[in-house]
Amino acid sequence: MTRALIGVFTVSGLVLTGLAVAPAFAVPNYPSAAEVAAAKRNVASKRAMIVRLERIIAELAAEAAALGRTALIKGETFNQAQDEVDVITVKVNSLQSQADAANAAAEQARDQLGKIASQMQKDGATGGTSMNLFLNSGDAKDLLYQLGAQEKVAQQSDVIYRRSIEQQQYAQSVTDELNVAKKELAAKAAIAKAAFVEAQNAATAVQNKVNDNNRLNRTFYAQLASLRNTAADLERQRAEGLAAEARQNAGKTLPIAPELYEVGPPNAAKVEGMFEFAKAQLGERYVLGGRGPDVWDCSGITKEAYASVGVYIGTHSATNQFRNMAFAKKLIPLNQAVSGDLMWYSEVSAFDGDKYHVVLYMGGGMMLEAPNPARTVRIVPLRYGELFPYAGRPTATR
Repeated sequence: MTRALIGVFTVSGLVLTGLAVAPAFAVPNYPSAAEVAAAKRNVASKRAMIVRLERIIAELAAEAAALGRTALIKGETFNQAQDEVDVITVKVNSLQSQADAANAAAEQARDQLGKIASQMQKDGATGGTSMNLFLNSGDAKDLLYQLGAQEKVAQQSDVIYRRSIEQQQYAQSVTDELNVAKKELAAKAAIAKAAFVEAQNAATAVQNKVNDNNRLNRTFYAQLASLRNTAADLERQRAEGLAAEARQNAGKTLPIAPELYEVGPPNAAKVEGMFEFAKAQLGERYVLGGRGPDVWDCSGITKEAYASVGVYIGTHSATNQFRNMAFAKKLIPLNQAVSGDLMWYSEVSAFDGDKYHVVLYMGGGMMLEAPNPARTVRIVPLRYGELFPYAGRPTATR
């Protein structure tokens, strides 16, 4: 199910919508139709115009990729903030239950104490006739027995009094702790709300950029087709192929890392079931905080895919899922990764640094991911840039 994004902010009744954020790119210098027509007049000009158009298309793709990366980073910041809200919400709910029970017990003790005080006052006014409640009618003739019974009543009253005070003090203590937790929750919710706004703005920015690129590229593909005497769709396929080649050439080797400890093989049946779930989501939209049933973000689909086979990999956060694998001692160097392992992307090399993206490795250099707000759930070749040097094996037994 989709993570309850708005749920974080229901206390304030806030409903957030995406706000367009215009990236600060340089003013473009795109060729006009007249320039393209003029370039056809000689071979050198035509070749130069083709190079120029292909460079523009590549630059647009790089700008969109940079915005997509930013959106992932902002989204992970929100997911971690939401995790903290979830944790403190559980604490607040628990303390609220404790405070309700403690206050009810304290109120009951106060009532009991009040009845005793009232009865003792009545006894004083009537000469102690209510002492008969504590005296056996056969033995009460003896004055010493009566005095002993009175002392016993006094002791019992003192016990009840002390218990009442203790219960009131405990109720106040729990209530004070609850109030502190509520303030902490409000602060965490405010942080999460701000993180959501930033992440949503980043998501809108990348979506707007991709839409702009698609609009511009239709013109550029048509111009390339006229220069090469081909079809615009063929030029689109050529450009996409060049982009894929550039991504592959950006890094072809796995980051090297030492083995930390021995990790067993994966559970093949569970990995198969996990991928059956994950592949059923191919083509579904990326939405910030998405955890199904038909919208996803990167850590949402990894979490739910493994949950479908009864495996817990951590909270709805790429960073938390990495830390959960580290705590369980289920990390392996990338050169030992097999199908079903988790892989992460990070801005930093620090072991415990934040991970802004998580994917499902399929083996053979392929991965399944919910990539960014401009793309749907997909299977693509593994990207090596900023790939963290350890993978996680959720189904391994140690």
